[in-house]
Amino acid sequence: MKIYHEELSDVQRYLANHKDSELDDKRSYYESIMQSVRRFKQVDANTKMIEIGTGTGWFIILSLLEGLNCRGMEISPQLIQRAKEIGAKYNLTPDIMLANLEDADLGYEQYDVAICSSVFEHVELWREGLRKVADSLKPGGLMFFESTNKFSFHSGEYSEFPLYGFYGWLPNPMRYRLRMAVHGDDIMKLGIDFHQFRYPVLRKEFERCGFRTILDRVQMADEAVVSSRFRKNLVRLSRRIPAVKAASLTFSDATRFICIK
Repeated sequence: MKIYHEELSDVQRYLANHKDSELDDKRSYYESIMQSVRRFKQVDANTKMIEIGTGTGWFIILSLLEGLNCRGMEISPQLIQRAKEIGAKYNLTPDIMLANLEDADLGYEQYDVAICSSVFEHVELWREGLRKVADSLKPGGLMFFESTNKFSFHSGEYSEFPLYGFYGWLPNPMRYRLRMAVHGDDIMKLGIDFHQFRYPVLRKEFERCGFRTILDRVQMADEAVVSSRFRKNLVRLSRRIPAVKAASLTFSDATRFICIK
């Protein structure tokens, strides 16, 4: 992937769709991520965090407002500019480097926590990118990972597809052709979901990258804060019956992991 300074259609659509979004609209999602992280890692002002793929910067800005130390990396100059505009409203300047993860220098054993939320599906050479993130973490460092799940019945990537719940089920070439037909060829420059992941594939790659503890969404779930009785019972059954766990992960709305180096 390359960094494009010209306006790209998918970035413009994203900015237009989120022009009325407020920071508070993301606060509950931010808190859910941090709640998952803090179950397994102490986070305070001395914790060095990095977010890969900052978008409009809401995670970093909310972290700074909480007094935390977080920087970011983003491939879109336009999204970085919007993040700075939002930060300025709170007298904050988010530290976001313009870089493509595939080529970026994240350093070696620099960070305590890496946040990778809704980004790796857009990284063409995702294995190389994942190794960079793993190498950038200190021993004992934690990565929060969330991305697409191929066989989910709810796709967040392209909801206009008539059977959008099955969008991720399509073979990659078919998905690419569909998105180019609808959004234009430049969707392949930035915005396309190159990958629809599966839990077993990701787990194997996390192991190759040297993570010693790998917790999927069933293992990392906190029953005390699970929102509904159905989900609570599903977590309990998944922990007791391997077949139920396999099915719940296969068809869940996202791949989600906590990985500890």
